[in-house]
Amino acid sequence: MKPFLRLFTLLLFLWLGCGTAVDAQRSKRRARPTPHRTVRKSRTTRTVRRTGGNHHQQRMALFDREGGIDSTTIVMLGNSLTENGKDWAQRIGTTQRIVNRGIIGDNTVGMTDRLYQITPYRPKAIFLMAGINDMVGNTSYEQVANHVIALIDAIRRQAPQTKLFVQSILPIDESEGRWKTLAGRTDDIPFANMLIRAYCETHDITFVNIFPRMTRGKSNQLRPELSGDGLHLTEQGYRVWAFELKKYVDAL
Repeated sequence: MKPFLRLFTLLLFLWLGCGTAVDAQRSKRRARPTPHRTVRKSRTTRTVRRTGGNHHQQRMALFDREGGIDSTTIVMLGNSLTENGKDWAQRIGTTQRIVNRGIIGDNTVGMTDRLYQITPYRPKAIFLMAGINDMVGNTSYEQVANHVIALIDAIRRQAPQTKLFVQSILPIDESEGRWKTLAGRTDDIPFANMLIRAYCETHDITFVNIFPRMTRGKSNQLRPELSGDGLHLTEQGYRVWAFELKKYVDAL
């Protein structure tokens, strides 16, 4: 019986040892960095990752092919709200050249990562819409504001001659219940906007406050007629937005 116990103990020891080695190898593999493009670091701590996916890649490839940005161009830089606006020159009612550089799902990290497609060409103006996709998860409104401010700083450093217009984060309507990642964030948006606005005002940057034009009464809730899903805008919502931008575009 004793030889059998010794054999059993030896086999158990070897089995446990192999398991530990396999776990160690798995841990090493998990610790390896993911092979996506390195994002330039900002002066603030990043708590969000660059967005990805086929649509993001396809849009960036389209922008590379299109080009068309120079010192006479106005750039609309943003997320799905900007992309879904499509032809912004037509919406605003201007003959000036406006290019749409919005990407569905994009956040401040993704926008910073693709500034190389915009800032080297020194456009006349950039209208920035960013922040709502940074609000997902446990990111505080202070962190969201810092992310937007870091993106603002990057644009200013890379294209100091470009006139920058920072648009407020737009309100949402949680009653739709569709965007679980934004649950409980309705009242955080104006606080983030307040911090971003304060930064813009102390750094001679134009802050375009669209937020109060889209809220219901004295609440922070997006007016239901301006959105079909509590986040993205209807045609009526885009008319409100374009009306606010027209005076800034006409003055360029």
